[in-house]
Formats: sequence, C-alpha cells, structure tokens
Amino acid sequence: MKRILAGIRYMFSVLDWPLLMILCMMAALGLVVMHSAVGSTDWRFADQARNFLIAFCAMWVVAMVPPPQLMRFAVPTYIIGVVLLLAVELIGETSLGAKRWLNLGVIRVQPSEMMKIAVPLMLAWHFHRGDGVLRLRDMLLAGVLLLVPFLLIVKQPDLGTALLVFAAGFCAIYFAGLSFKLLAPVLIIAVLALGALIYNEPYLCEPEVDWVVLHDYQKHRVCTLLNPGSDPLGRGFHTIQSMVAVGSGGLYGKGYMQGTQTHLDFIPERTTDFVFAVYAEEFGMYGGILLLVLYGLLIARCLIIASGAATHFGRLMAGALAMMFCAYVFVNIGMVTGILPVVGVPLPFMSYGGTALVTLGVACGIMMSIARYRPPRE
Repeated sequence: MKRILAGIRYMFSVLDWPLLMILCMMAALGLVVMHSAVGSTDWRFADQARNFLIAFCAMWVVAMVPPPQLMRFAVPTYIIGVVLLLAVELIGETSLGAKRWLNLGVIRVQPSEMMKIAVPLMLAWHFHRGDGVLRLRDMLLAGVLLLVPFLLIVKQPDLGTALLVFAAGFCAIYFAGLSFKLLAPVLIIAVLALGALIYNEPYLCEPEVDWVVLHDYQKHRVCTLLNPGSDPLGRGFHTIQSMVAVGSGGLYGKGYMQGTQTHLDFIPERTTDFVFAVYAEEFGMYGGILLLVLYGLLIARCLIIASGAATHFGRLMAGALAMMFCAYVFVNIGMVTGILPVVGVPLPFMSYGGTALVTLGVACGIMMSIARYRPPRE
C-alpha cells in the first residue's frame, strides 16, 4: 500500500502546477471556442476533446522522464525525423498540392511536426555536450543541424511549420551564445529587403514576374498581404473576411455563438488557422486581451523554468520551446489580423488538430521535467 501511495505521490509531483493551471484554462477556453466554431452537433468538438486528453497524457508521461534521459533520445529522434522527412519527399502522400504526410499503414503521420521538438532537443544536447564552451565548428554544425530539416520542410512545401522549426532551433543557438553583433547585419538586410518589396509591390506582384525562391501560391500570399483588395473574392478572401470578423467584434464581442461571420460561413478554415477570428468576433477586444494575457503567462512561466533550470541542456531546451510558443502565437494572430501572410500555422491550444496538440503536450511535458529536475549531489 505504501508503495502504491508513493507511486501516486510521485506521479503528481512531476507536474508543474503553475504551468498546469495555465494550460487547463487555455484548454477550457479552447474547447468553448471550438464548440462555437464547429456548431454544437459537429463531431470535431468531441474529437478535439479527445485530442486534449491524449495531449495531456503525453505531457504527463514526458514530465516523468528526467532531462538526462531526454538527452538520450535527442540523436535517435533527430535522425528518425530526418529520415521520415526524406521518406516524405520520396513516397509521401500529396494533398492540396503539398506532400507532407507519410502513410505507414496503421497510422498516417506528419514528420515535420515531430521536428518542432526534435530540432531544439538535438541542438540543446549538442551544446550541452560542449559544457558551455563555444567553438566556431560547434556553431557551424548547429547551423547544419537546423538547416537540413528546415529546407526539407520548406520543400514539401510547408512554410508555416518550417518557420516554427527554425524559430525553435535558432533560439537554441542564440541562447547558447550566438552574438547579436552577427545578427545585426542580417536584420538590417531583412528590413531593407522588406522596404524594397513594399515599394516595388505593383511591379513584383505582376503575374509574369517569377520570384524564383518562392512557389507561386507563396508569392500570391505575400502580394495579397500587401494589397488584399487586389483580389477580394479570390486570394484576398481569407485575409479580408478574417479582418472583418476581428473588427466586427468591437470591444465586447457579439456574444457566444452569435458571430455572423463565423456562422454564415464567411470565415474559411475557422476551426484551424483562423480560429482566432471566431474568438475575436464573439468575445471582442477584451476577450482578445485575455487570451494574449494567458499566452503571456504561459511564455513567462516557460522562461522562468528556463532561468531556473539546473543544467545547460535544460536552459537551452526550455528557452527554445518558450520562443517556439511565442512564434506560434505571433505568426497565427499576425496572419489573421492581416499583418503577416497566411502560412498555415495553428493557434496553440485553440486550433483543431491532433498532431499539433500532442506536439504541444510533449513540449509542456519537457518543460515540467526540466522544472522539477535537480542533479543528485555527489
């Protein structure tokens, strides 16, 4: 009996309660919004509830694995992920013009999702192995480890997931000691390129102009961002309708399940990429602020865990995952409100989807594992 009680106490001791409370509030809010987005009789609401349960179980299991054990999974997880990405390129299933899925017979997987965890895990292990001593070859190898999966995911094409993988991996490299002085020239070039793009938009967005580095649909998304009114019933429809929904919510919103843009089917992909438009229309600006506060608390808690981590691996991993959450929120809300192009990034704990929720659950489990771990005294 004592062993059973001790086991139960251990299972609950692995949970980080501040983080768990934030996640429970977000899960409850996510299910409320999903109920409105799909309608009360739609099967996707029950599906999403099941997805949350699976994600919670995955989080709990991973939280019981201490960071030294997690590091053992870094190399094999990364290698398996890259192999699966190569398999997608060779024998993957194509849907809506993108080859992102791999049919393994029993299950159908999207390998790019696991790279959101595998890449920062691999990079944190890589820098931890060097005991905090940075050499040029370490940085170069880290760059290769990041670029290989990033380029494979871009080629599918899946720019949204590629950006999240890059954000998590790049932040791990930055927290490991990458100098900001090396980034300043890149940022200056990026700002100048963006200015040139905006200034030359009328010419660059002509149909006959080939952007070379982007697919045609990606070029159209950027051009639609710059001028949604150029094709309001075609490529600009998503952006315009989501902006109308967000704006029509006003300060207080139209009320739960009272969103006209939502329930008259003007918002495309309202259960996935554009679920924030549903939320903002029904709960208004104050509801949007509440949601941003919850995300802010989630990211802040992750950064607190990172700062208090007992190992170099824990600090890098927790910091990278915190910035991945930040990128998730910024990119999704940015594309819904019309300040970023539509790239297909879900809103964490709000958008419908099983794979993405399980990935988020694993990430939160890693956070909890890092939060509770203290190396044994010698």
